[in-house]
Amino acid sequence: MWQQIIALVLIIIFITRLNLLRKKNKIQKNEYIFWMIFWGLAGLAILFLKQLDTLLIDFGFSGSGINFLLYLAVLFLFYLIFRLRLKILDLDTKITKLLRELALKDDHNTPKEK
Repeated sequence: MWQQIIALVLIIIFITRLNLLRKKNKIQKNEYIFWMIFWGLAGLAILFLKQLDTLLIDFGFSGSGINFLLYLAVLFLFYLIFRLRLKILDLDTKITKLLRELALKDDHNTPKEK
């Protein structure tokens, strides 16, 4: 019970922080909506943990609801790491292209020594 209360308090803190970031225009609207849905679903999953246990048993899973949520969280984190890796590779490609263009431009603008 205490774990659920602590988790819900943390989620409320995250949502409050998210609202503050949105008011200061530090995050985009789409990102705000995504994280609000994410934290809202996390809060609902914690509130209805017993019902989640029952639902999982009905589907034939042997683990508890909290284990299932933990597995989902780990999968979600790996997905985010994958997305970040793709973003970093894209940025690396763009930086390399930009540096090549700048180097070629600089090479054309420097006078040749005789």
